[in-house]
Amino acid sequence: MFRVTVRDHIMIAHSLQGEVFGPAQRLHGATYVVDATFAGADLDEDGILVDIGRATEVVREVLGRLHYRNLDELDGEEALATQNTSTEVLARWVADRLAERAVGGDLGPGGRTLAAIEVVLHESHVARAGYERTL
Repeated sequence: MFRVTVRDHIMIAHSLQGEVFGPAQRLHGATYVVDATFAGADLDEDGILVDIGRATEVVREVLGRLHYRNLDELDGEEALATQNTSTEVLARWVADRLAERAVGGDLGPGGRTLAAIEVVLHESHVARAGYERTL
């Protein structure tokens, strides 16, 4: 399996509902370093899995929908409006948006034949969470 990973970051604010979250129930900020990994069994005729430049742009565009936003007040993102925006939930949301873009051809021809996309959000140098989805 071939893999290509690109990295970006987002800064968000949010609060989490439920006693399990302790002080994170209050509004707080988070900065995530985001790794998006695209995986597939085959390379295209140019010897690439996906166009790294396009992948970088698409990741930036998807993350831009969340960057510098208070997720508690996020309009137009129904997939996030009804649940806690935990790191795991955010990783799945990003992976799902990237999958839509890959299938739509935004990563070049190889994007349409990917086997999986994995998104990892690094909360700090000691903690991260992610989500991998097959295509």
